[in-house]
Amino acid sequence: MSIRQGFLALLSEQPMHGYQLRQEFERRTGGAWPLNIGQAYTTLARLQRDGLVEPVAEGTEDSPEQFRLTESGAAQAEAWWVTSVGREKPGRDELAIKLALAVTVPGVDATAVVRRQRDETLRALRALTKQKRDLDPAVDLAHSLVLESQVFAAEAEARWLDHVEASVAAYGPAGAGAAGSDHRTTRPTEALTEATTDATTKEMTR
Repeated sequence: MSIRQGFLALLSEQPMHGYQLRQEFERRTGGAWPLNIGQAYTTLARLQRDGLVEPVAEGTEDSPEQFRLTESGAAQAEAWWVTSVGREKPGRDELAIKLALAVTVPGVDATAVVRRQRDETLRALRALTKQKRDLDPAVDLAHSLVLESQVFAAEAEARWLDHVEASVAAYGPAGAGAAGSDHRTTRPTEALTEATTDATTKEMTR
């Protein structure tokens, strides 16, 4: 998520200072993308430089400087809500790059790399599912939506890793799947992801 756009959205409600913006950003996203105070004030400085926010003249000498949207900032905040997030240029995916190199660099056991990653992905999926189960969307819908996004992303990654392992076994260079003679079935991943999907669906329809 763009911190810049997030700050503009928050400032569309009322003027805030940097510490308030940081707190509100983290609270409303469930702490999924923690910010340090330096990031908050650096973002504010850039928004001011670009003419999107301006200081509020009111307040005492001892109170933190608050900022509000300019007309340009308000227009940009409104435009964000009506503009789809672009997917034509996805960001660099470290895992995809790592696996692409694993199947091309001599001496790397790509199957072992895949299996280690899948273990980590499933561990994360279990932890996220537990958090989702313990969270009432009626109390904190924003945090619930962020968690659901992370759960679905982890499920998709686990299934993709099953596909990668099968592809390495079928098409990889000799030695890429050296550990693959004991080929692992995809059922454990499928069972876990189906269970977490069912749990999430029940929560959403509760």
